[in-house]
Amino acid sequence: MAKKVLVVEDNELNLKLFCDLLRAHEWEAEPVRDGRDAVARAAEFKPDLIIMDIQMPHVTGYELILALKQDPALSRIPIMAVTAYAGRDDEDRIRAAGADAYISKPISLARFMSAVSELASGFR
Repeated sequence: MAKKVLVVEDNELNLKLFCDLLRAHEWEAEPVRDGRDAVARAAEFKPDLIIMDIQMPHVTGYELILALKQDPALSRIPIMAVTAYAGRDDEDRIRAAGADAYISKPISLARFMSAVSELASGFR
């Protein structure tokens, strides 16, 4: 049975890239284009991992991470933040909110999949 990942990303090209890459590595990828739908989709889809863009319109990935970690049914799902924010303070703040991994854009495909694999090893 394929592991499930929810990909929350407002940029269509990045969303397609992440989902295609994950599917090529035998993940079941569920795209979410609007962050306002992320928590409800996570509750419905029950992913093994969430990949979260940080800078989105309407609601930030940072706010979504806080919301996901406060929900008892969703709080144990590992979250990988993928963001153009590259400052050390940004990474510390995002990790403090509950992100288990942090990848800066533009991403290295190998580093991206390595981080996914590391997080996946926690729920095998």
